[in-house]
Amino acid sequence: MKTEQQYFEQGQLMADYMDGMSQLKEQSFAIYKGFEVPAGDAFIEELTAKNIHILAITEDWCGDAMINNPIIRKTAEAADLEVRTVLRDADTDLIDRYLTNGGRAIPIYLLLNEAGEVVGQWGPRAPQLQEFVMDMRANLPDKEDASFEEAQKAMYDNMRKQYVENPQLWSYVYEDFKAKVNTALKR
Repeated sequence: MKTEQQYFEQGQLMADYMDGMSQLKEQSFAIYKGFEVPAGDAFIEELTAKNIHILAITEDWCGDAMINNPIIRKTAEAADLEVRTVLRDADTDLIDRYLTNGGRAIPIYLLLNEAGEVVGQWGPRAPQLQEFVMDMRANLPDKEDASFEEAQKAMYDNMRKQYVENPQLWSYVYEDFKAKVNTALKR
């Protein structure tokens, strides 16, 4: 069984992954270009000092990855940390170690120390985004309803649009990532 560090070593740099995306690329780069790490945030200095690296389990069709990856990438760049990606569906052994409520939800970000040990994780979404998604899903018709598929597609389109256009949602991602990482690194 491969270790998380081995997955990291074999993974693709986040920048290269985003450059090669075939889905949601334009939206991901709109977020990447729009998001700025808050100036003077002590979190960035703490990240730099801890000398960690990040392994992202992702897929380019995922709306949560579309918003999270650019923000985590910008944060890592500010702290001069390396982020590498692995595809969830290419090797499910890794994601099966990090299930969310029993499912293979992505993206998941693993924080690895210098020895390659997992010292923390974050994902798949900030609590405020979870609430946002659940509120949108609550308005869908029953799955048996003839209009369900069309309504679900419209919901996902609207959700992705909000993810790209609403900087407050970006802030939720950054702040929750920051809080979880700070907690993990203080252990």
